[in-house]
Amino acid sequence: MALVQIPMCNEKEVYQQSIAAVCNLDWPKSKILIQVLDDSDDPTTQFLIKEEVHKWQQQGVHIVYRHRVIRDGYKAGNLKSAMSCSYVKDYEFVAIFDADFQPNPDFLKRTIPHFKDNEDVGLVQARWSFVNKDENLLTRLQNINLSFHFEVEQQVNGVFTNFFGFNGTAGVWRIKALEDSGGWLERTTVEDMDIAVRAHLCGWKFIFLNDVECQCELPESYEAYRKQQHRWHSGPMQLFRLCLPDIIHAKISVWKKFNMIFLFFLLRKLILPFYSFTLFCIILPMTMFVPEAELPAWVVCYIPATMSFLNILPAPKSFPFIVPYLLFENTMSVTKFNAMISGLFQLGSAYEWVVTKKSGRSSEGDLLSLVEKQPKHQRGGSEPNLDELKTELEQEQMAKKMKHNRI
Repeated sequence: MALVQIPMCNEKEVYQQSIAAVCNLDWPKSKILIQVLDDSDDPTTQFLIKEEVHKWQQQGVHIVYRHRVIRDGYKAGNLKSAMSCSYVKDYEFVAIFDADFQPNPDFLKRTIPHFKDNEDVGLVQARWSFVNKDENLLTRLQNINLSFHFEVEQQVNGVFTNFFGFNGTAGVWRIKALEDSGGWLERTTVEDMDIAVRAHLCGWKFIFLNDVECQCELPESYEAYRKQQHRWHSGPMQLFRLCLPDIIHAKISVWKKFNMIFLFFLLRKLILPFYSFTLFCIILPMTMFVPEAELPAWVVCYIPATMSFLNILPAPKSFPFIVPYLLFENTMSVTKFNAMISGLFQLGSAYEWVVTKKSGRSSEGDLLSLVEKQPKHQRGGSEPNLDELKTELEQEQMAKKMKHNRI
């Protein structure tokens, strides 16, 4: 029995394609339930998503719409609320897809079997692929970083340590693992990494599947990317501060503690960004104004060049962009360093959650395949019923006026 969750918040650009992709998953209808977890505060967006869910319900899909009145805890609060439903106890696994993710129909058939003969496996994570990786220079540079993350970091950690950070989406959890780990917590902005760390400390193992891909979008504007990176770098520092005592006192091997503290948290998420920021934003500018100060060539050139070369290896088609990548990463070190400091010292910006802006892109082949699978009389079903929407909005406004008059 599989539960599928699609958390979203004011993402009207992408809700249709994600719901359609999940509703076309190849899995027995009697053994799957889809939860659309809508945290939108825009009435128009809420109505459109409700209409989309209703359309798929008419086609026989087991799908429900959930909207929270009190929207606290951001995504973690949304998932926590959904897991509190009484019917969740009937399901063994839960798959999570963010609003811009489009899993292939065979996603569950390629992930859930890994749980069957491995009772200690708590998570199966798929890799991401990007429908807009060639859209502009920014998306190309992001593709370099994320290709390295999935093909090197996630894959190596999955093979040698059975632990890696949950990517927050495109993964399947054993519900018992979530419950044993304390469930979703709203204490940081990286609830996915938080639950992964706690699950590993409880003894659960993770599997990463590099050959199972799930399509999604990359931020296409610098502002959206900057806000995303701020959350991705402040959150781990928040979590490190909160989890360090638990890691030290956990009943796991010394090697696993070393891996989590030094390799997982400190090296990749603190030391390397701090090195880039210090070298390129402080030391090098100082040498321009202090002629007597000299740095060895290996510090200025060889180390940054080697790091960039290694990062770009998993994306060989991006080699022509190695120089822009080197410059861009060193420029972004300012944003990342600022985010790390805010997370480490609990500054206000560390607790801000901003939904990454989407453009609603999808590959043409995927859209055509989804249209062909739908009955002809339903092809117009995704068009918003504007008359009904207008009537509903007018009724809401009248209700507010009547309430105001009573007051």
